[in-house]
Amino acid sequence: MAEQDYDLIVIGAGPGGYVAAIRAAQLGLKTACVESRETLGGTCLNVGCIPSKAMLHASELYHEAHSGALAKFGIDFKSVALNLDQMQAEKTKAVGELTGGIEFLFKKNKVDWLKGHAAFTSPNSIDVAGKIYTAKKIMIATGSSVTPLPGVDIDQKVIVDSTGALALSKVPKHMVVIGGGVIGLELGSVWLRLGAEVTVVEYLDQILPGMDGEVRKEAAKIFKKQGFNIRTGTKVTGASVKGGKATLTVEPSAGGASERIEADCVLVAIGRRPNTEGLALEKAGLTTNARGQIDIGHDFQTSVPGIYAIGDVVPGPMLAHKAEDEGIAAAEFTAGLTGIVNHDVIPGVVYTYPEIASVGLTEEEAKAKGEIKVGKFPMMANSRAKTNRDTDGFVKVIADAKTDRVLGVHMIASIAGSMIAEAALSMEFGATSEDIAYTCHAHPTQAEALKEAAMAVTGKPIHM
Repeated sequence: MAEQDYDLIVIGAGPGGYVAAIRAAQLGLKTACVESRETLGGTCLNVGCIPSKAMLHASELYHEAHSGALAKFGIDFKSVALNLDQMQAEKTKAVGELTGGIEFLFKKNKVDWLKGHAAFTSPNSIDVAGKIYTAKKIMIATGSSVTPLPGVDIDQKVIVDSTGALALSKVPKHMVVIGGGVIGLELGSVWLRLGAEVTVVEYLDQILPGMDGEVRKEAAKIFKKQGFNIRTGTKVTGASVKGGKATLTVEPSAGGASERIEADCVLVAIGRRPNTEGLALEKAGLTTNARGQIDIGHDFQTSVPGIYAIGDVVPGPMLAHKAEDEGIAAAEFTAGLTGIVNHDVIPGVVYTYPEIASVGLTEEEAKAKGEIKVGKFPMMANSRAKTNRDTDGFVKVIADAKTDRVLGVHMIASIAGSMIAEAALSMEFGATSEDIAYTCHAHPTQAEALKEAAMAVTGKPIHM
């Protein structure tokens, strides 16, 4: 006999799951959310997005003060010391405030928290900690976990994943990051700023797979200038740990002689994979595709009526904000409404310094679809960036050659993560480059670089 019947049970309390549960409750559905962690928020709030940004911000402040970069502004320090314990404590405090906030929102919106792991017992029932719960509809929002690398065993002491890299008790002398993607570069940036030598080993010929080619090249140039040792076209074939140090065996991706790299810490950051293990999907009549994802329709419903899936367990970019938008839309579908997510306009941000942000098609993708026009504007020609001595990067606008409709926007700038919102909103409303070019932007702001890049699409930038 079931413990309690619900209109909707959401499995997973990450960004997509908790947002879906709250939205469903707001729409009048009797809702529960399953989460096995001691705190809500999933990977993002507990060991992902939030703690990494806390460490990125803190390490940036330390680096500015310690490196003497503030001296040119008349700010001199006699001495600067790193208190890593306090830095970690402040990170933990921020995480606690935010996860506690979600628990408050659950109570406010009358969402029941079912504590434990969920496993299907039928298409409309699950087992959580030995109790059976039934629901008219069930939503899978279990997120993703670190993709393992064969031959490299994570011990969370010397060889760590992203979770372990956020909790190091001391700054390593030499950190090797396996994977030149977003997570590896962000966490590598933290420890580089705090004093570590950082080597990035990337299997492909460039870092930041999937991003615009010009952005990838410019980012690599900037990171090398910051002190990263970036080794592309290189694969790791094995790792061993002895005496608190790791030895990696690497060789060219295309084949060739192997060599060894020693490190005090190795971060494995080659990607993430959907969390479906332990859900007993077969008892619900569900299967996964070749990539381990759960396929869905436009309404986020799986092949089994009444079972929905969102976020990292379904096709598409593994981004917290994508999961949140899908959570809201899917919840609206479960309530009999129509939810909308435009998957062509989902921005992505790399929170390094400077930040890297993009939305829409890359130049390579856009060219494959038809004739395009491209406008580009360097941050060194932006008055606010120049005044702040913060001139690395550029803004690029890609538009259809015939209609002028914006197809993609890519940028490297200190506040690119905030600037990309305007580009995403513009694309959502079908804006042309001319629409952005003739929109008045406050002066002096870095956002003016987007206006100038849009003007450059038709060859008419003012300040270049």
